[in-house]
Amino acid sequence: MSTLISRRDMLHRSLLGAAGLCLADSLAIRAWAAAPSPQAAGRAKSVIQIWMWGGPAHLDTFDPKPEAGSDYCGPFGKPVETKVSGTRICEMLPLLAKQADKYSIIRGMTHGNNAHETATYMVQTGRKAGERLVYPCAGAVVSLFKGYDGGYQGQIPPYIVLTEPLGRFDEAGFLGTRYKPFTTGGDPSQARFMVEGIVVEGITDKQQRDRRELLNKLDKLPHALPENAGLRALVRSRDQAYDMMIGDGAKVFDLSEEKDALRDRYGRATLAAGAPPTMISLRTTFGQSCLVARRLVERGVPYITINYPGWDTHKDHFVEMKRKLPELDQGMATLIQDLSERGLLDSTIVWWSGEFGRTPKVQWEAPWNGGRGHWGNAFSAVVAGGGFKGGRVVGATDAKGEEVKDRPVYPCDLIGSMYQRLGIDPAASLPNPQGMDARVMPTPAEGVPTGGVLNEII
Repeated sequence: MSTLISRRDMLHRSLLGAAGLCLADSLAIRAWAAAPSPQAAGRAKSVIQIWMWGGPAHLDTFDPKPEAGSDYCGPFGKPVETKVSGTRICEMLPLLAKQADKYSIIRGMTHGNNAHETATYMVQTGRKAGERLVYPCAGAVVSLFKGYDGGYQGQIPPYIVLTEPLGRFDEAGFLGTRYKPFTTGGDPSQARFMVEGIVVEGITDKQQRDRRELLNKLDKLPHALPENAGLRALVRSRDQAYDMMIGDGAKVFDLSEEKDALRDRYGRATLAAGAPPTMISLRTTFGQSCLVARRLVERGVPYITINYPGWDTHKDHFVEMKRKLPELDQGMATLIQDLSERGLLDSTIVWWSGEFGRTPKVQWEAPWNGGRGHWGNAFSAVVAGGGFKGGRVVGATDAKGEEVKDRPVYPCDLIGSMYQRLGIDPAASLPNPQGMDARVMPTPAEGVPTGGVLNEII
């Protein structure tokens, strides 16, 4: 038989080969994210990300190591049994222990980076740092696919940050400012939540309505040119802005609509000795942010980040933890329970994480006085709702919490699994100004470490 082939056959085979190479990465991504349970894929509608800015200590939250001794566990040597038999967490989190059947703990998180900015980028994007493109974080990607371009009709922006800017990186990356989050500013624990650009101190809602009415009377141009598309768009934008200030959009930030008993469940502040009587009823900013996040989910907002600072505890770590952990416990446990009771947890992913963990061995010497440094080799994350199973533990660290000994989970594994729950195609292209081939999830050729989709909790 002759081995000669025609020029047409050669061209045809070459084209097929090139197409195969182009498709290889796409197919690999799709295989990586293949859902073991198709019925569960795409069931999530929203994400509430609890971002532990600074990096929480895994040993003092969801991966206690009392057997390692006080040089590792410090004063937290009696972890509490959770509702899930055989799973213990820090004794400072008793309310979360009662909700353990609703969330899963990922104890095998790792990336090996100890720098705040770099680790934040890795955990929030699932990418390696130092690449040519600056990739968008998960919130911006969800805003792209589930926001205005994906059919979201709400007046409230599709990506909200409560209450401080993240500040460690450019959230939208190459997607640009359209996909940056709306950061509320203000403090929802105060009598009035002063959301920046929506609530103006010293100006009442009546004054805002009067201003709008006067503007409508004075501005005759839209009535004179009703067919002008540019003017129609301007009027529509103005109406949306006023809806956010004095209409239905503004009501989502008005916590006075909630019962006091529920607001208190989300957390009261721990007061110092001798605090004035006016401070007795003060609620925590974190707890009230969790309540606002639940209200935003009810309005269909796709992505909400609660930026929870104060976890970069190099000095006096345990003094700070005795104050912060009860805040976390009250706010997060109530959020999960509240979402569940309202039938929202099944469609809402709650993601708790920081950029890394903290050094397992306590730094007792001066000037740290019982501090913990940065630790990217091993840390914990928690996920609940949105199609993720509860009551599970994924991965394990060694006896001292220093390294992952079983089932390493990399940031791209967790983020990719959440995209799967949201129905976002991991092989979809991301638009970028340089026209490069950028995908939702890294291709194998990019060399991003991965342990694979979180089949254990899907």
